[in-house]
Amino acid sequence: MKLALRIFLFLIGGIALLVAGSVAYIKTALPNVGPAPELSVQKDSAHVARGKYLANHVAVCIDCHSERNWNQSSGPVIPGTEGKGGEAFTREQGFPGTYYARNITPAHLSGWTDGEIYRTITTGVTKDGRALFPVMPYGNYGQVDPDDIKAIIAYVRTLKPIENNAIPDREPDFPMNLILNTIPVKSEGTKRPDPSDTLAYGKYMTTFASCGECHTPVDDKGQFLPGLDFAGGRAFPMPKGTVRSMNITPDRETGIGSWTKETFVARFKAAQQPDYKHPATAEYADFNTIMPWIMYSGMSEQDLGAIFTYLQSLKPVKNSVEKFVPKGKEVASR
Repeated sequence: MKLALRIFLFLIGGIALLVAGSVAYIKTALPNVGPAPELSVQKDSAHVARGKYLANHVAVCIDCHSERNWNQSSGPVIPGTEGKGGEAFTREQGFPGTYYARNITPAHLSGWTDGEIYRTITTGVTKDGRALFPVMPYGNYGQVDPDDIKAIIAYVRTLKPIENNAIPDREPDFPMNLILNTIPVKSEGTKRPDPSDTLAYGKYMTTFASCGECHTPVDDKGQFLPGLDFAGGRAFPMPKGTVRSMNITPDRETGIGSWTKETFVARFKAAQQPDYKHPATAEYADFNTIMPWIMYSGMSEQDLGAIFTYLQSLKPVKNSVEKFVPKGKEVASR
């Protein structure tokens, strides 16, 4: 009996040491993506213009890093707040903790090197070596052309400096506070395909715009549900109800399989009109969506068309989505 007890205690002690060692490794040795690269971004007008286009209409960095007016359809950015940060991504919205978009204007980034900004965007590791929660889809940005990331850096360097020191620190829940350090990986990016290769270019732009992040449903741990890529149904709680992303696979009944390229492009370009109203507001008086239609409407017709071509190449997934459920009438369905 005493021998059995000693063996049991030995095993428990070994497990405790293993756990403690693993935690120490995660906390001290990770994330391990290497040092920030030494680079100096060209800040000529062409690079700034390219970066402005990408940051506002493709990667939509400005969308999350500014204040949005939720009294209007699709929450357009409030002029004068571009890049100031502060938007919260909370437990109530389904995140494992509470996270805040940081200030990306020169008021904050003036002390960062171009390489430190580049590493943050492409790997999620900040100037001080902290791993970011991937609400910013740095895993996608790490797959795009380094020249496009550098163009974004050139652009954000031109933003109006806005002092915003009141942004709270993040509050990750357990075990996300440990998992965070395991997420960042090294990335070398890929070369942007020639737009003439519409399918490859469309895949590139779809990755850059992170369409799959919102249009793929997740489980209660935030993991993408297998087999439902781009099939819609991810829930986003809003003040007046829950909105769900639509199915953008080429399923003809529940997705966009019956759409034409012209219909797809026109759906985005409609948001360029003054006082834009989402079509769903005609059906639901309290409808609003986090989808930044107004920002995406500035994407070129060529880029939107390429995205459509890529989406049409995906496996059709039948997944009927209830786009909006008013407050107090929420249901468990996707």
